[in-house]
Amino acid sequence: MLGFAFWPAGLYRSNMSVSVFVESLNKSFKVRKKEGFLKSLFRPEYQAVRALDGISFSLNEGERVAFVGPNGAGKSTTIKILSGILHPESGHVEIGGFVPWSERRQMAYQIGTVFGQRSQLWYHLPAKDTFELLSYAYDMDRGDYIKRAKYLVEAFDAGSIVEKPVRQLSLGERMRCEIIASLLHRPKILFLDEPTVGLDVVSKGIIRDLVKQASDEDGTTVLLTSHDTGDMERVCDRVIVIDHGRIVTDKPVRDLRSGFIKEKIVTLAMKESSIELSMGGVNIVEKSPHHLQLLVDTSQTSVEFLLQHAMQKSSLIDITVEDPPMEEIIKAIYANGAV
Repeated sequence: MLGFAFWPAGLYRSNMSVSVFVESLNKSFKVRKKEGFLKSLFRPEYQAVRALDGISFSLNEGERVAFVGPNGAGKSTTIKILSGILHPESGHVEIGGFVPWSERRQMAYQIGTVFGQRSQLWYHLPAKDTFELLSYAYDMDRGDYIKRAKYLVEAFDAGSIVEKPVRQLSLGERMRCEIIASLLHRPKILFLDEPTVGLDVVSKGIIRDLVKQASDEDGTTVLLTSHDTGDMERVCDRVIVIDHGRIVTDKPVRDLRSGFIKEKIVTLAMKESSIELSMGGVNIVEKSPHHLQLLVDTSQTSVEFLLQHAMQKSSLIDITVEDPPMEEIIKAIYANGAV
């Protein structure tokens, strides 16, 4: 039996400026213990692993919120509950005024979903054929569907790729089609679960910019789960950090960036075998012929200044600038007592 928090559903439904409401959400999974072969075969034992531990948050209409954390933190479990795929053990959730697990059909017209590792596109058909099927599933007016599909395909520069069978698309091309499919029926809320996982740097940038553009133009609320801080910085204005099923912090992206993302990892590929860079806040992480990886404390030295200095000393073939791993950011949050 599902348990529910004290928040009355009717009270939330009257507050239509809130798109997503989550109160005291809990979820555990039964996992088989690792034991000897015979014992696990004939008398397996299980233990409960808590995926979500009483999390609460809300999203206003039109907000873009990043839901980030390391692998296993509870991000995907939360999204699956919010989209009605999983039932929680206890807690209360309303999405656009509907409870996901009891009003999933009605809620489906309000939301769009993209799961980075699971496709909604028919594998052997062109993406445009899936768009057609979805237009019927969402009871779209034929004229409205044709205009909407044309607009999205042009906005996502996907005219040449929607004609190809999905199996022939690159991962980045497929993700563009996935997002088009999720936006066809003008959802009020868009759930993106690891939409950039496995993509190269260029494809990640394209996906991030397109999601932000679509949200700006349609006023769509976005909840984006990721372990990539680049997704957070490029798309969202607010970030919720989750770790071990608990919310660690919830604040504007600019505050998280200034408070905890003070380091960048800069990788240089050079024509020269090696160069010497000596400046405050810059430490060598890895060094090999024609390759140099640096950890840059941006409070002491800006990435721009470092690159200007490097270009004076060498002929650069390639430059990569990355954020530190999410695990490091979470450690910094705990160390600063922000929990």
